Amino acid sequence: MDIKKHPFGQIDDTTLVDLYKLTNLNGMAVGITNYGATLVAVTVADRRGNPADVILGYDSLADYINGSNYFGCIAGRYANRIAGGRFELNQIPYLLAQNDGGNHLHGGIRGFGKAVWQAREMENHDSLGLALTYLSQDGEEGYPGNLSITVIYTLTNKNELRIDYNATTDKPTVVNLTNHAYFNLAGAGSGDILDHELMINADRFTPVDASLIPTGELRSVKDTPLDFTRPMIIGARIDQDHEQLLIAKGYDHNWVLKKDADGPCLAARAFERKSGRTLEVYTTQPGIQFYSGNFMDNGIAGKAGQFYHHRGGFCLETQHFPNSPNQPNFPSTILDPGAIYEHTTIYRFSAAGGPPV
Repeated sequence: MDIKKHPFGQIDDTTLVDLYKLTNLNGMAVGITNYGATLVAVTVADRRGNPADVILGYDSLADYINGSNYFGCIAGRYANRIAGGRFELNQIPYLLAQNDGGNHLHGGIRGFGKAVWQAREMENHDSLGLALTYLSQDGEEGYPGNLSITVIYTLTNKNELRIDYNATTDKPTVVNLTNHAYFNLAGAGSGDILDHELMINADRFTPVDASLIPTGELRSVKDTPLDFTRPMIIGARIDQDHEQLLIAKGYDHNWVLKKDADGPCLAARAFERKSGRTLEVYTTQPGIQFYSGNFMDNGIAGKAGQFYHHRGGFCLETQHFPNSPNQPNFPSTILDPGAIYEHTTIYRFSAAGGPPV
């Protein structure tokens, strides 16, 4: 196991950015930069032992600075959408940046994904980690309160990538953090993800209106193309004439997860048949956003000379529900002084027929 640190570029004359590579005893490797606390690479073997990078991203810091797809970054202060870029907390109205039509998306114009975080390496007998911290100041993007955030990435010898989120505030605020990695288990740049098989551990979802804002309803997935309670091929129903798919141009919805324990519970499982790779997602969060890359442009220049195309990656964003600050029936995203925002998500990788881990 080892951690290697390399220069990744600089924002200006004084702000340097680094790239960290974590490698476990099985050869699984994870790349993380302190720009946006971004997951840059996840390299895992297929069933034959051949490694491939299974997340989309860029080779250069400049591309992350200029990119608009949120590849691998930590989204916040509020991941996903807030209707109209406004909410009220303790009878005080707050106006946020409107960067998604008239709505607020992934923390605003800059968000946490364009911030430079402080990084600290961590190592113990069976895992490697990187702790990243950031102070989001009172009023940033319109949010109240100084928010102190710590995100810890941990790579274990069980081929698990664990993300622990922690935040505290000095004023009442709202918080919803996630990682926005795009996965392609056949390998980034290998084509679309429509032949991947997906299971989501949820029998309800939050339907959306024409601007992708949840209506407030918790609707059953039964007899809809949003039913992934059993493993289904992603592309099998993605273009059906269903109101929700037409609105989102595919899948871009929040599922209400079934919880059977206090700790991280199974949220989703994805499988790619040719490589044999499986990704399992466990989380303490109440929801997960499955996004099928519907708004990806064709010909995005990615890593290693690869080009990414429409639906070239999928996201499984563990989260609280979109627009929760304006939906009192949704789980609360309010964080008060003295309280701690704490959540965990685990990405577990394996390959059918591969060596046991």
